[in-house]
Amino acid sequence: MLQDDLIGVTLGNYTILAPLGQGGMARVYKAHQENLDREVAVKVLPPWFAADRNFVERFNQEARLVARLSHPNIVTVHDASEFSGNLYIVMQLVDGGTLKQRLDQLQALNKQMDVLEANRIFSQLASALSYAHDNGIIHRDVKPVNVLMDRAGRPILSDFGIAKVLAGSKELTRQGAGVGTPEYMSPEQCQGGPVDARADIYALGVMLFEALTGRLPFMGDNYPALAHSHIYEIPPHPGAINPAIGPAVAQVVITALMKNPMQRYQRANDMAEALERAVHSLPTAGKAKGGMGSGGLADPSRVTTMPLLYTCPQCRHYNKPSTRFCTACGFPLNQCGICGTQNPASNRFCTKCGQPLHSFQ
Repeated sequence: MLQDDLIGVTLGNYTILAPLGQGGMARVYKAHQENLDREVAVKVLPPWFAADRNFVERFNQEARLVARLSHPNIVTVHDASEFSGNLYIVMQLVDGGTLKQRLDQLQALNKQMDVLEANRIFSQLASALSYAHDNGIIHRDVKPVNVLMDRAGRPILSDFGIAKVLAGSKELTRQGAGVGTPEYMSPEQCQGGPVDARADIYALGVMLFEALTGRLPFMGDNYPALAHSHIYEIPPHPGAINPAIGPAVAQVVITALMKNPMQRYQRANDMAEALERAVHSLPTAGKAKGGMGSGGLADPSRVTTMPLLYTCPQCRHYNKPSTRFCTACGFPLNQCGICGTQNPASNRFCTKCGQPLHSFQ
């Protein structure tokens, strides 16, 4: 194994401790922040980027924009700087792996993700994207490796703004196409056209397809082949690969993967709401989970009733009926509009004044 020359090096206030991952554009390290005595993640870009002052300016500008984002499902950016010819960005350390690792784990077991788990993860990712889009920031490179998972299983989207900065690099921009990961790029990205929030929604649809079926909608050995598929080919019907997901859930995936952006969901939260309705339309959890290894329907003898859970209107996290505040973001789940009392999520009437309550089921 080649020795990493950054291990033990101090970049500003951050001492590099160990590698966390290697991507096509940068390396990510676990580091110790000396002045605050905490562990962080540091993404270091290749040294040639620092030689391009226009790139450095764009990098710093985008880092400032992303640092303003505050959402439970978006990685927190602490710092961005340059030291000894190394451009780096400092983020919160999320040490529960990535969504890519979770999908690889399922694939190794010849399984697909359960629809309840998918709904929980993708609803939160959609909330993160909608928040970023509302603040004028498009991700441009949504993919499983950019979804970090914390120890509680909460998905946290990382690398906002990186793709936009890299798009201006002549070394990395493909002729006629924007920067992105080919397997998850929207048709308009593949064509080098204007990119808006709906490109992120398409990528989210690709990831949902992958999670529920165990494969990508389009596969190819090179960028031109994948780009051709995204632009011209109809993806396989997800229900034909895994009938257990049901037609309503399959339709959510199909809508997110429409070639024409106008025919997709226009907001990521619209996709999340459609997925939640589709999952709740499944009569049993057993039907949703059944046959995940083979794609068949559940064994009737093992069918169980879907647990009654209540969705936070703020972050889309599922909560137990007795919960008063969302366990993910702290938002009040069932506050009385008359007297302000915080009621359990399952209450239909306020325990203090008896007024009817809005249901978030």
